[in-house]
Amino acid sequence: MRKISIFTLAIAIVFTLTIIGAQSVFAAGLIQGGPLAEDVLLEDPDPNDDGLREDHADVETWITKWYGPDGNYENSNGFGEEAETDHISLGTGDKITQVSLSTMAGLLMTQDVDVEWPDHGGTRAWTVFEIDPADGDNMNRGGPVDDIETYAVIVIDAPSAMTSIMSPAHDDHAQIWINGEKWYNNSRWTGAARTVLHNVEVELQKGANVLVYRCGEGGGSAYFNLHFDDATHDAVTIYPKDATDQQSFFDEIAPLTPVEPQGKLTTTWADIKQR
Repeated sequence: MRKISIFTLAIAIVFTLTIIGAQSVFAAGLIQGGPLAEDVLLEDPDPNDDGLREDHADVETWITKWYGPDGNYENSNGFGEEAETDHISLGTGDKITQVSLSTMAGLLMTQDVDVEWPDHGGTRAWTVFEIDPADGDNMNRGGPVDDIETYAVIVIDAPSAMTSIMSPAHDDHAQIWINGEKWYNNSRWTGAARTVLHNVEVELQKGANVLVYRCGEGGGSAYFNLHFDDATHDAVTIYPKDATDQQSFFDEIAPLTPVEPQGKLTTTWADIKQR
């Protein structure tokens, strides 16, 4: 009996260690504790290796409609050099930044402020555009296919404050802000258009949540994709929904916008943060 007990105990220990190890690997692929702190805004997740990649090709809730500039930022110097540069701020004379764009106040300002990129695509108006999540080149919207950046926005209407799991796929460098806070930065491509390197735990507030997805591409495949966990998709409404252009997009989100006149909206990030 003693030998059997020791053998059984050994098996139990090995089984427990195996389970713990498996849980550690799974946990490593889930980014928690966000939003990102100021000193790590441009750092990749750790660990960030190929072993954490997940195939989400069977997911049916990939987001297909986005709002943003009607063309890419072109002729970039590669996202390694451009990651610190706020092209929304440069293109709008600091009226809107990529951070304030992820707030309702900043988003509303896009009705009156175009993006001017004279040497990088020209004047960009704001509109609704659609992508195919299965397309490994869904960032290509006319113009150059290399050294480009896409800015894309959605509004998530949540029935209550909730914790959600966000799953981004991208090639190459992705940055994501929600409600004025940065939740994700990763310079590594995920491997395929519907392959996820990290799932990200995020906090949504009741009502409107504005998400900005910036993706920079150097060469080769060019894609950005996003979906949330099933419980989130069942609970929230994501806009653009039926909209096809700027006006219909703002018509859709009108019930979620502040009641004060647009002319009185805050125009600086400092003011927005104080609200």
